[in-house]
Amino acid sequence: MPAIDAAVIWSLAVVAIAGVLALAWRAVRGVRRIAERLDDFVDDWNGVGPRPGVPERPGVMTRLTQIEGRLSSMEHELQPNSGQTLRDAVNRVDRRTRDLANDDNQ
Repeated sequence: MPAIDAAVIWSLAVVAIAGVLALAWRAVRGVRRIAERLDDFVDDWNGVGPRPGVPERPGVMTRLTQIEGRLSSMEHELQPNSGQTLRDAVNRVDRRTRDLANDDNQ
């Protein structure tokens, strides 16, 4: 019976080693997935230069600077100043409408 005992022990050892390898494989695969996602995040944050067939993607800070520039130009249009902004045009239309309404009431 020592041969059967040895076979059982070797079988258990093989199963245990296979289980450890399977767990290690799953852990490595999970870490690899996280690393790929982290790499994608870093690429999105920093931006990616142009490649053949793929246009450049600016990074987050560049895009925020562009958004702030567009926002400041929109804010300029909403403040009355030299008569050329949208706010000035709305004020003129409002004043003319009010004048027309007052003329009709008199």
